[in-house]
Amino acid sequence: MFGRTPQPSRPEIDSLIGIAARIEGDLIFSGGLRIDGEVLGNVIAADGPDHMLVVSEHARIEGAVSCAILVVNGYIAGAVHVTEVLELQAKARIVGDVHYKLLEMQGGAVVTGALKHQPDGPAQFHLAEAEPSAA
Repeated sequence: MFGRTPQPSRPEIDSLIGIAARIEGDLIFSGGLRIDGEVLGNVIAADGPDHMLVVSEHARIEGAVSCAILVVNGYIAGAVHVTEVLELQAKARIVGDVHYKLLEMQGGAVVTGALKHQPDGPAQFHLAEAEPSAA
């Protein structure tokens, strides 16, 4: 309706990293994941278009992030690769280059790095491409 491109359906959140949790090391997930705590390492979705990551306003990730659908309202320090939809909410802070297919950005969100639009979606990111995390 009104010329908007239909968005892929969003998977349900079936995993949670709580606000008091701190993970040191790479995290590989499938389905829907919400992070409220801290991850010192890369956060990578399994291959496929149906994986969603939500980074809450309390969350902090220090490492690369790769998934199909990403909603950010917290802090990410690392490269971001999104194959479908990237939604940056008002408190989002990303320090690193961002590769995306479709971007929604609210006022107040900040990206310190290059925004790289890739209409066919960026190639899925793999751990072998990641720089060592600062754990």
